[in-house]
Amino acid sequence: MTSRHLVDPEIGPLLELPSLELTAEALPEIRANPLFTGTDVPPPPFPVSEAFAPVSGSPDVRLVVIDPPSQAKDRAAILHIHGGGMVVGTADRAVADKPALALQHDCVVVSVDYRLAPETPFPGPQEDNYAALLWLAANAASLGVDPARIVVMGESAGGGLAASLALMTRDRGGPRLAGQVLIYPMLDWRTGGPEDAYRNRHTGEFIWTREKNRFGWEALRGEYQPADARKGWFSPALAEDLSAVAPAYIGTGALDLFLDEDLDYARRLIDCGVQTELHVYPGAIHAFEMVPGTGLAEQAAMDLRRGLERLIG
Repeated sequence: MTSRHLVDPEIGPLLELPSLELTAEALPEIRANPLFTGTDVPPPPFPVSEAFAPVSGSPDVRLVVIDPPSQAKDRAAILHIHGGGMVVGTADRAVADKPALALQHDCVVVSVDYRLAPETPFPGPQEDNYAALLWLAANAASLGVDPARIVVMGESAGGGLAASLALMTRDRGGPRLAGQVLIYPMLDWRTGGPEDAYRNRHTGEFIWTREKNRFGWEALRGEYQPADARKGWFSPALAEDLSAVAPAYIGTGALDLFLDEDLDYARRLIDCGVQTELHVYPGAIHAFEMVPGTGLAEQAAMDLRRGLERLIG
């Protein structure tokens, strides 16, 4: 069975992209691909800087600070966590589109260059992101940021890590988030494996498949057995209690592998009394907004703009 006939024709070019075989042997070459390195990103409209956040027992984590010129002293901030299946990607890719987001909302965007699996399995990437949140909260005044207006945001694996961070800061009594923006988030480590609770017949055929999902999650898991109190930090779908986490914005595609886990997470958030906004885009596969100028991309951008405005005021 194929879902090709269900894909929005405007995003058809995505279906023609060469499929990357995700293996340990192929990782170095994939990581060097300009699609993931940010080397082909046009220069931003204003200077972008970098900073380093201390991580307990580990090297400092590098941050890309996207700070548009502004006289405001109470701006919002977005802590951005990039995607890449837990195994590829860099914060430098944020320079492609996050300066426009920062200008649109007169906010600061800080993107985290967290360590990647399998070299750094759980909880290393999560600890890097938590350290970045502590840094952003501690440096809010010098950045002209209101610490009560910090939102965490991520796409795909970054969306899953953003959800993890929302749980971590709640559990640790850390900085309180104004919101969590989860774009087709990678939430459930069981998806595509023998314990998959969904097995949707029309999701996950393109871009991010079940096989790639298994590779990414196993790389992140390492030797960890997700049965202790940290299991929700590893895979947010495993969290037993979602109450008192930050208000959520979730966007996903109707044909995305993550559709069912995203729907279930939204339902559970609502059941726990968490303000939740959910969008499902018909005919959309993973990373559908990579094709610019389509109706889907424009709709998703408008929904995100309005959703962020609701979260940060």
